[in-house]
Amino acid sequence: MISIAEARALILAEARPLPPERRALTDSLGGVLAEPIAAPHHVPPFDNSAMDGFAVRAVDTAGAGPEHPVALIMRDTIPAGADSWADVGPGEAAKIMTGAALPPGADAVVEVEASEEVGGKVRLFREVVPGTSVRLAGEDVAAGDVVLQPGDPIGPAEIGILASLGFPEVLVCRRPRVAIISTGSELVEVDQPLRPGQIRNSNSYTLEAQCRQLGLEPDRLGIAPDDYEATRALVERGLAYDVLITSGGVSVGEFDFVKDVQDALGVERRLWGVAMKPGKPLAFGVREGCLVFGVPGNPVAAMVSFELFVRPALMRLMGHRRVLRPTHRAVLEEDVANRYGRVHVMRARAWREGDVWHASSTGPQGSGILRSMVKANGLVFIPDDVGVLRAGETADMVLLREEWLEP
Repeated sequence: MISIAEARALILAEARPLPPERRALTDSLGGVLAEPIAAPHHVPPFDNSAMDGFAVRAVDTAGAGPEHPVALIMRDTIPAGADSWADVGPGEAAKIMTGAALPPGADAVVEVEASEEVGGKVRLFREVVPGTSVRLAGEDVAAGDVVLQPGDPIGPAEIGILASLGFPEVLVCRRPRVAIISTGSELVEVDQPLRPGQIRNSNSYTLEAQCRQLGLEPDRLGIAPDDYEATRALVERGLAYDVLITSGGVSVGEFDFVKDVQDALGVERRLWGVAMKPGKPLAFGVREGCLVFGVPGNPVAAMVSFELFVRPALMRLMGHRRVLRPTHRAVLEEDVANRYGRVHVMRARAWREGDVWHASSTGPQGSGILRSMVKANGLVFIPDDVGVLRAGETADMVLLREEWLEP
């Protein structure tokens, strides 16, 4: 067996960003840019008012106050979107709406709340300086600025800035096509009644959900019973995808056919077995550009294996530069034993007190106890060379989600 780091390095060496494709802006959320984005124009494209008020020459407001208002002649009214307006000269003002272009001559805006319209004039009760309540052209983005780089993930803010710059479509790395297969004659689908000796197929659904959290739309190809030919037929279908994930069937049991099928179909195995618990019987190989993962059949082991190995590979295929979650040091709240001779990946509830992370076990840690993942928002790594870590000692931890960060 090899270490978690060694296994991940072998896997990531085979995972390269997929070829880029043009995608509509509205369909690019969750994608990763494959081109630099340079601004073709300023944002905002012109000086404009930051609020409803009156566009003025700041010098004309000198001395204005609640007891000594300054009266200016109303020159024009400028709504947002107007394409023409009068100049503002000495002693003049223009009524202006939020977002409207600042008229020539004006260099500041006095808000409505500090003004009063009287006949054809406006009385101002506040002195302003040049630039007050004005959004300058290019203060967000200047023409020519490179605002996004290849490898940048596209979130809501990126969508917004691309829209403001006039990009109806962008070049992004293609999303990997993922196939999921569960194995085992004991499995039945979620909508089927249980008979003696049967369990419901949860792994396909958890693996699908973990993929969907990355913005992917995997295909569940079904359940392969403990039969060589049936397993081969499903695996052969899965090898047409960019990534194939099978759960179960990669151990050494008499009816574990996945490895034999992979060998027969030309999958070049890169690893089998990782020094961790849960998740020891992990298999990984490649065939003609398809990354082939065999995760354990136990539900927790399958989820942990996905998190530590499949997720980084999928992110690399999607074009992400950063594919690993940040690692923190966490103070253990109780003694944690490790007598497996492998890294113990403990499901944990984690929270932060000030600058210090704390973590406690979510309870029984068996590989089949899925509730330990339901209660967890982090994974803590207990080294393989310690028999026990005492309460108060620290260990590496990654967060899976940010809920329950309070003590």
